[in-house]
Amino acid sequence: MSDKYQSFTQSPLGKILVKNLGLPAPTPLERYTAGDPLVDGTVVVGGTGRLAESLPGLLDTVGIASTAVTEDGQKYKGLVFDATGLSSADQLVALQQFFTPLMRSLASCPRVVVIGTPPEQCSGSERVAQRALEGFTRSLGKEIGRGGTSQLVYVAEGAEAAATSTLAFLLSPKSAYVSGQVVRIGATGTTKAAAVADWQQPLAGKVALVTGASRGIGEQIARVLHRDGATVVGVDVPQAANELQALMKELDGDWLTLDITAKDAPQRIAHHLSTKHGGVDVVVHNAGITRDKKLANMGEDRWESVIAVNLTAPEKITRELLAQKVVNKGGSIVGVASIAGIAGNVGQTNYAASKAGVIGFVDSLKDELKDGITINAVAPGFIITAMTAAVPLATREVGQRLNAMSQGGLPVDVAETIAWFASPGSTAVNGNVVRVCGQMMLGA
Repeated sequence: MSDKYQSFTQSPLGKILVKNLGLPAPTPLERYTAGDPLVDGTVVVGGTGRLAESLPGLLDTVGIASTAVTEDGQKYKGLVFDATGLSSADQLVALQQFFTPLMRSLASCPRVVVIGTPPEQCSGSERVAQRALEGFTRSLGKEIGRGGTSQLVYVAEGAEAAATSTLAFLLSPKSAYVSGQVVRIGATGTTKAAAVADWQQPLAGKVALVTGASRGIGEQIARVLHRDGATVVGVDVPQAANELQALMKELDGDWLTLDITAKDAPQRIAHHLSTKHGGVDVVVHNAGITRDKKLANMGEDRWESVIAVNLTAPEKITRELLAQKVVNKGGSIVGVASIAGIAGNVGQTNYAASKAGVIGFVDSLKDELKDGITINAVAPGFIITAMTAAVPLATREVGQRLNAMSQGGLPVDVAETIAWFASPGSTAVNGNVVRVCGQMMLGA
């Protein structure tokens, strides 16, 4: 699948029409390839908060070059500003003083990260200033252009050393289609990050369960987790057995064919993981279906099947794995929600309800989990797959252009976000919902 409009805008004729008619001109996004440096260039760091002194060391841990001194004519790949020291509204001018002189010095597909303190941990004027950072970063994400992204990372006090994994993700091409997001580190659960022996393969020795793994987004999740060192156990319906087995054999993984809505599915999955793998470290609830109709025309079967697959099954499977202690200490549970669950969508009341429910499931479990287990969710926007290729042209074009990057995302963009959640270095990242949507203009 490809974006034909984007390809056209890169042609000689397309460039002329884009310029003369003011049409969207989506920048081809840089994406990560195994073995590449995380950041192909230098990141400028600034600010005077809690992380200012430690930032260069955190970035150096994952091989990201940084500097606090800029040179005229030099292009930079990213900007990181520690705003944790801003304690009143009048101090917010520090954002303008740091960023304005540097915005024209950014290379293509740049990354901007602002670090703050969770407002709920502040009071008075400091709380006001820290909450203001969200409006700043979201707006910057919509004006940065050239494939650039802007994020806000709230780091709780005591969790400063746990920010490495998140900074590595947000400053690298792995976060190509993630922008305008707010990430919280250490706000819920532990403030510590587990040690990562090899940042190229952070999941080495880990076991990852992926439902709906035979194709599309699920296939890419399996591939990226395997790239990061995990043994992948793919789950899909019996009808997809051939595709599933072929993929898992290619990845040296394992597979299980079943209907996740079956009454005994949670027990079968738990038994398989316990007996064959001694437990599981990463659980990704990717399997999902759509049965679209406007509510006035929707039958009960359409409603119930979507809720059962997208929401009820992941909840039952997760609770069974936790009850049987199949999820290992420091494990990661990731739900795949959707932008539809946040903004809604015509003809998808059932689907939107199920995906909003996934977000509710994250909220309900984030404070209950023990043994360092985390739960987070990704909420994809318009991702180019075989399913979206069947969407009518006009609807498809609107879906792809109505975001800050004027293009659809790829399945690997969702997979990379999940791999960041799954990393042992992300054990202080808990209870987050991160949209993989190119910063949708509506509802995000």
